[in-house]
Order: sequence, then C-alpha cells, then structure tokens
Amino acid sequence: MIIGSRGCDRKIIVFIAVPFGIYAIERNGLNGKNISNQCFLRPSGIDFTGGNIFNIIFIFDIIVFGAGVRWWSIMDDYIFGGWSSKTAFVTRSLTGKDSMSERDRNRGKERWKQEKRKRKKRRKNRQQLEKQQNVSRRKKREVAAWERLDNTANLFPAIATQNMTNVYRISVTLSDHVERDLLQQALDEVLPVFDTFRVRMRKGLFWNYFETNYKAPPLVELEDKYPCSYIEPYENNGYLFRVSYYRNRINLEVFHVLADGMGAVNFLRELTYCYLRLAHPETDFGGQKGLSDLTSLSTEDSYVKNYKKSHNKGYKTARAVEVKGEHLPTGELGVIHGSMSLSAVKQVCHQRDVSINEYMTAVFIYSIYKEYLKESPSSRPIAVAVPVNLRPYFESVTTRNFFVMVSAVYAADRTGESFDRILELVTMSLREQITKEHLEELFSYNVSNQKNIFLRSVPMFIKVLAMRFVYRSSARANTSTLTNIGAFQVQKEYEPFIEKFHGMIAMSTGQHIKALLCSYRDELVLNFSSTLRDVSIQRRFFRKLVEDGIEVTIESNGVYYE
Repeated sequence: MIIGSRGCDRKIIVFIAVPFGIYAIERNGLNGKNISNQCFLRPSGIDFTGGNIFNIIFIFDIIVFGAGVRWWSIMDDYIFGGWSSKTAFVTRSLTGKDSMSERDRNRGKERWKQEKRKRKKRRKNRQQLEKQQNVSRRKKREVAAWERLDNTANLFPAIATQNMTNVYRISVTLSDHVERDLLQQALDEVLPVFDTFRVRMRKGLFWNYFETNYKAPPLVELEDKYPCSYIEPYENNGYLFRVSYYRNRINLEVFHVLADGMGAVNFLRELTYCYLRLAHPETDFGGQKGLSDLTSLSTEDSYVKNYKKSHNKGYKTARAVEVKGEHLPTGELGVIHGSMSLSAVKQVCHQRDVSINEYMTAVFIYSIYKEYLKESPSSRPIAVAVPVNLRPYFESVTTRNFFVMVSAVYAADRTGESFDRILELVTMSLREQITKEHLEELFSYNVSNQKNIFLRSVPMFIKVLAMRFVYRSSARANTSTLTNIGAFQVQKEYEPFIEKFHGMIAMSTGQHIKALLCSYRDELVLNFSSTLRDVSIQRRFFRKLVEDGIEVTIESNGVYYE
C-alpha cells in the first residue's frame, strides 16, 4: 500500500492486496488488477476516460500491485469478517502463483467449509419446513393446478442452453446492506401470492405446461455466479427464478418462460416492499401490509384473448450484421452500466422530436456503424430488435409474457453516414411498425400456429425440433437487442430506502452484445451486457451521449481489465 496523492510523492506502507475499483459492481470492479505506475492511477487496460468525458470515480491514495483477488474483494472475506466464495480464498497473482500465505489460505478454506455447512443446514431446514406443510403428497397431486404456457413462452424451453440461457435480471439497490434472513422471510411471504412464479414446468405429450409448485421457496443466496446464468428446471426446488443479494443490492433473475420484464417488475417491487417492512419495523410505510395498488396478479394469456386471424407471413429472416470478435472466457459476462439524468435525456429527445427508445436505438446503431463497420458499406443491414410491451395497446395487466419484437433497421450501404440521417431512418422504421394493427398481426401470426389443429397434434419432441430450426433461421435477422422496461414506480413511503433499479439480459444466437434501459426518479440507467472482450461500441455509444450534452457515469464489473 502506498500513501500519496495525485502527485508523485509516495510512501510505501505495506504490500497488501486491497480493493481498487470504479464502482465495483457484480462482484468484480478492478480488484486484483494490475495498476500502472502512472501518477494518476489509471488502470492498465481499457481506458474509459477517453478524453475525460466520463465521470470516472478514482480511489486515490491506494495502489494495488499486480496480485490480488480475481473476482471477489478480500474486504468481503476473512480479513474483515465477511464471506463470499471459496474462489476468494484461492487468490492468484498475474503470474498464476498463489498470492496468499499458507496460513491465510488455510483460514480461507476453513471459512469456506463453515459456510458450506451453513448452506447444507439451511437446505435441511427448508426440507423440514416443506414436510411440515399441511398438504400431503397425494393431496398435492389432487389440488395442483396446471396451466398452459403462453404463446411466447413455448419457445424458450426449446432453445434454452447453458450458453443461451434466456434469463434476464432486474436489480434494486437499497440504501442499506441486505440481511439474508430477512430477504428469505420476505420471499417466503410474497411467493405464495404470485401464481405466475409459484410454478414448475412439466413436459406433456404435445406441449410443456405449468403446475403449481408446493415446495418451499428457493433459498436466497449471496451472489456467486455471473449474471443471467442458466436456471436448471430440475434444481432450485423446481422454481424457474432465483433471488440473490450482494451488499445493498437485491437481484431477481427470471427464466423468460415465466414472465416478461413487466411481470418481473411486479414481483421484485413487492419483494422489496416486504423486505423493507421487515428490515424497518419502526416505519409505518403508510400502513401497508398487503400488495400495493400498482401490482397485478392477473395470469391471463393475453395473446389468446386478443388473437385475430392473421394473414401475416411471419418474421423476416434475412441476415443482419453480426458483431464478432474475441470472446470472454466461457461463462463470463461483461457488464457496463451507464447512469445519466432522465430529464437531460428527455430534453435532447424533445429537441430532436423523437422518443427515448428511438434516440437510444439510433445511438446504438450509429455506434455499431462507426466502430464495427468503420463507416464502410455492408451488404447486410444493422438491425436492432426492440421488444414492445403490448399491455397499453390491448388494455392488459397480465403478469405473464405479453410483448412482440420489432426491428429498427438501417441499411448500411453508404460511407460517412451522419447520426442525424441514421436517427431519421431508425425513427421512421420504428414508427411504421409500432402501430396497434401491425403489433396485432405479429402476435396473431404466432398464435395461429398454436391454434392449428394439425400442429397441435404433433408430438412435443417434433415441435421442439421445428421450433429450434425456425429460431435458428430467423435469429440472425437482428444484430442486437435493446429493451426498455420503462420507469420504475414505487410508493413514496419506500423511496428513501431505494436508490436505483437496473437490469441486464443474456446473449442469444448471433447477438453477442445487448442493452437494457430503465429509469427510477430522475436517473436513467442503460446497461450493456456482452460476451465480447472489445468495448469500442459501448465507448462510442456513451461518447455520443456526452457529445449531445448528456453527462454519464460508468460502472463495470471489471472483466475488461484482466
């Protein structure tokens, strides 16, 4: 450790691995990364400063020399009394050699074993709790309700893999650190109310279906995986979601078969409310004890309800530009959050007479055009898929999936295209598609296949093969995806305890970088998730926002600083 300032006068105190980071999120930050010997302490790797256009938060007076913790901070481990994972105790330097002493390593291993025993005990207690329920196994089979998957949900089990998980995450950051036991209690209380999430998936002869899950709720765990990892249907007590926490953040990860983003927002909001009531019993919270007025429990299949016979031929299958490059190691996911003022974004959009969705999508396409295509013509278009929430168009409040995908398409057939021109074309493309009539045609075409008598009688394994084939032939019609789950609304009594919301989505075939947009109060957060090592597209995206007068604060999980 070195004491100093922005100048070059430094005094060596002790050599120790300590955290160093730019808003260390999703466990990583810059912990254990090699710091250059520059006076201004810039990391040796990707330099996001790019002409000082970002609000980079440096921790001065601390320098880390090469060795340290790979994924977790020792601040959270044995030195300061916390715990994260066994990996945290088997730390390695950049040369691959152990950076801890034998004594420290043994202490870490023992701490990990203790935590493993605690987890085993918690699981045993959960099993006992389940056995104590007043419904017998036979009665469970008698009363267990079943329900068809909605039209969109039918696809996800057919295509889900370890590498294409179809899992998304929504997180809430609180003002205080999360207490695991209280979060578990909150989940135990909230889950029975939400029929959409209290299910397990079964395989039928012709279709998958949901069945009421009477097992104990899944265990709340300290975050120890990369975001949006695969949810095994036969583990996790059969539930298709997981709840984790890290410091003051609660994460809800959902297999898309259950619900879209709006359905997950409902669940996370009530889970957060319940947790805050348990964590702050001294606060009245407006006398609320049950669900808030904003929360819906509807499980209707709005696709079928609003279906009209369609003559639409389906989705386009022409291939779009695919962003390629060196990938991160298997299983890793790069995460970059860009936080900005919502009012500043609205002002820019108002000046250009476009919506936030249109503006952000155009900036995304412009960034791909500038950094990946290098402003060169391409025989394939840049196409960004934009999910559209159908509820406002069809007066639905369902907590299940109810959305369709449209594509903002830019035919990159010229050199030196300006952003204004791309914005004009993208806006025109989206507005032509986002009409009630066209949206109705899109989902009605899908429902018509589901209603086809011949297709309904085809065995499930053949349907799966057919869905995989159709998906692979159409998946590469989009370069990426940008989804906007809108503004988070919470009751004013809870606002002092909630700092922000953000989310991220997993990768899919041909799409190695994706973006998710959401807002809370006057903060808008755009998250990039990617399996590519190169971040030039993300850098260009945020630079364009800064050029337009929007200040941005960057956070990263640190995988780019390896």
